[in-house]
Amino acid sequence: MASPLVQENVWLQQQKFEDAERLYRQLEAGTLSSSGQKVSNSLAADIAQVRKEIQSALDKAPVKGAGGAGDSSIVQRLEAVEKENKELRKITEELRSLILGIKGGSAPATTPSSAPQGKPAPQPQKPAPADDDDDDDDDLFGSDDEETKALKAKRVQDYQEKKSKKPALIAKSSVLLDVKPWDDETDMAEMERRVRAIEQDGLVWGASKLVEVGYGIKKLTIMCVVEDDKVSIEDLSEKITGENEDLVQSVDIAAFNKI
Repeated sequence: MASPLVQENVWLQQQKFEDAERLYRQLEAGTLSSSGQKVSNSLAADIAQVRKEIQSALDKAPVKGAGGAGDSSIVQRLEAVEKENKELRKITEELRSLILGIKGGSAPATTPSSAPQGKPAPQPQKPAPADDDDDDDDDLFGSDDEETKALKAKRVQDYQEKKSKKPALIAKSSVLLDVKPWDDETDMAEMERRVRAIEQDGLVWGASKLVEVGYGIKKLTIMCVVEDDKVSIEDLSEKITGENEDLVQSVDIAAFNKI
């Protein structure tokens, strides 16, 4: 790395060479007089001498310290950098071989000359043997088996209780009843009042209207909602007829829908 800087030399005769070159060009152009012929010959000789010295300086082998004190300090610094670079490269190669040896399962053999002084090569550590006592601590089917079963049984019981407390779906039906009177003189308002007076668990009366049948006779069409498990439509029809025999001739089911 220091060789190219050592070969550089300071040109101390630059001005002399430039003056000689200028006079040489004037001589070739014919601008010098005959009286200056002798001077031009001497200048041409000087130019040839300068060229010779320059060529010999370029061909001359580099001498240590030829560039002065500045070049000498640069050369010394470069030599120190080269030396440090070689040491770092050597350490890097040793570390690389050590890492490759550890990955391969065996540490590389190191010689006293290759190992760095004062730093012994680290030996790969063997993995610690597995502790057999850990298996006893993680026994999932030993002493905890009864506790796990009890926990599962408790969860099933809680689920069953929660499910039993959940309200069951109540089946309901919407029924439209036709209540027919005996004749056209039947008090329809009184008949409707008596029908609505019938109360039963699971029975809710709805809207009603009078529908023309013929010959001036009208029937009472009334809607009700019943719970299927509590109210029977047939029993309800018989109850309306039985309790109002003086007003009601018959009760028919006009429409029936599940809700």
